[in-house]
Amino acid sequence: MKNRDKWQPSKFIFKNGKLIASRDKKEVGVASRLVADLVAELYDKNLKNNAKGKLLDLGCGKVPLYNAYKQYITDNICVDWENTLHKNEHLDFECDLTKELPFEDEEFNTIILSDVLEHIPNPEVLWKEMARILSRDGKIIMNAPFYYCLHETPNDYYRYTEFSLQRFVKNSGLNLVQLERIGGSPEILADILAKHFQFIPLIGVFLAIGIQYIVGLLLRTGFGKKISRKTSEAFPFGYFLIAEKK
Repeated sequence: MKNRDKWQPSKFIFKNGKLIASRDKKEVGVASRLVADLVAELYDKNLKNNAKGKLLDLGCGKVPLYNAYKQYITDNICVDWENTLHKNEHLDFECDLTKELPFEDEEFNTIILSDVLEHIPNPEVLWKEMARILSRDGKIIMNAPFYYCLHETPNDYYRYTEFSLQRFVKNSGLNLVQLERIGGSPEILADILAKHFQFIPLIGVFLAIGIQYIVGLLLRTGFGKKISRKTSEAFPFGYFLIAEKK
């Protein structure tokens, strides 16, 4: 990663030893804190057991996960495309993620693909390339939204079911290690309401923060966890996936 010494936290921060969404409105909108917290929790829980060696951060943006994975790897290469809204001084390569990537076969032990797949118009090409450059026993660690608003338009193309993600893994010759649904109906409803409430004059921001906070408290209870889990099969907020090359 270029200019490693100048890196600063952006989308994710550590608080009390836990990775969470930044509360800086310039990094994470007030109506997106809940979903960002959910994603942060999954990376925080899984990176330590799965990230290793030379890591490729694809569609890296501001490299928000760097602080979460840096202690588990030997090196990280940051790649994004010219259409990114998050240009920064840490990019090692700027290239089209829908074409052949400028790396050797089996060069990387870990690939991160966080909130990127929905922005790739030709995803099969990217999966083929990831499988090519991933080392034996290397892993792809990624997440993708499902019930989520359009974002970074016009470069927002798809929403994937768990079955399409499984198909990508299988057709790329990889093994599925983990596929976890991120949230269910409570999280989706809170996100939709927050994204609408935020525009109400004077009180909108407080309402957006409040609804997410209340649902967050609910999800800490057994009842809330049960509702989220039961509804996530038909109404997933998104998915977290780990695939391995054998």
